[in-house]
Amino acid sequence: MKMVVCGCCAASWRRCVVMSLRLLFLLPAGLPVRSQGESQSDNKQMDNITIRQGETLFLSCSQGDFVTHTAWLNRSSILYAGEDKWSVDPRVSLVTLNQDEFTIKIEDVDLTDEGQYICAVQTSSRPRTTSVHIIVQVPPKIVNLSKDLVVNEGSNVTLMCLANGKPEPAIGWRMLSPSDDSLSSDSEVLEIPFISRYRAGVYECTASNDIAVDTQTVELTVNYPPSVSDGRDVGVTLGQRGVLQCEADAVPEADFEWYRDDRRIFNGFDGIEIEDAGAFSKLTFFNVSEADYGNYTCVAMNKLGSANTSIILYGPGAVQDGNSGTSTVFTPTCLLLIVLLQLLLKF
Repeated sequence: MKMVVCGCCAASWRRCVVMSLRLLFLLPAGLPVRSQGESQSDNKQMDNITIRQGETLFLSCSQGDFVTHTAWLNRSSILYAGEDKWSVDPRVSLVTLNQDEFTIKIEDVDLTDEGQYICAVQTSSRPRTTSVHIIVQVPPKIVNLSKDLVVNEGSNVTLMCLANGKPEPAIGWRMLSPSDDSLSSDSEVLEIPFISRYRAGVYECTASNDIAVDTQTVELTVNYPPSVSDGRDVGVTLGQRGVLQCEADAVPEADFEWYRDDRRIFNGFDGIEIEDAGAFSKLTFFNVSEADYGNYTCVAMNKLGSANTSIILYGPGAVQDGNSGTSTVFTPTCLLLIVLLQLLLKF
């Protein structure tokens, strides 16, 4: 056997040692493992070992008496030959080597470490091998997700979510905020046809397997034109402070304009203040005069459209007909005529 080793030294040193070890252990090239159906006690197949990515793997085999040579191999690469480390991988190290046990460890296991490992032992009488297949499980990771979207109401929306993992992860979609269990999907794609403003919100993609769960979210914004609440007419005494309010629902937020008849009112005009805050606009009169009474129009607009409502500012002598913007004014003279008419009817 020693002559065979020396005869290889004309080739590269690494190839020489690999060939020598194969010959030493009487193993053919590639170190094939006999199936469990073959009855040969010197070649043992251990149960598969399943380990998660990132964990530490310990590989151990028993030695027995009169062991002369030992080696751990991964496929056709030698990791350790006795105490000599052949692997250049810093994650691989020797744990125990004595007459009873030969153990190595691989730290931070990755998917590339998956495969067959063989412990080869040469005793004084015969060689034997122990093989084991390592299965590496990988937690799911979402690798491709739709970006946050801004769409117009009525558009067709497609959300995509792709993930890696082993076992292959199951992927699902749901509407997270506001919560809506009716809007979900058990696939990589979530289709939302003719989206409405009520489908705007945060959507969550979940990728899960036996190891772990990975989640990521997409925010979906739906643009729509303004709609305004009916204006409430306001009665104010002369010389007092009066406020007209206008509220609009819109995305993006609406811009407001105020009109008196067909004339636009600007901030600071005739002592009037206009204050906009989000969905609200206020028109404030600090000292109401007779000339201020009348019909005002609030217009809310964004890039998708506009809407308006009318509000009446009226004095204490006016009787309003709901919020229609019309009013009927009864003067003291009118009241006197009505009283006289009632008296005449009595006769």
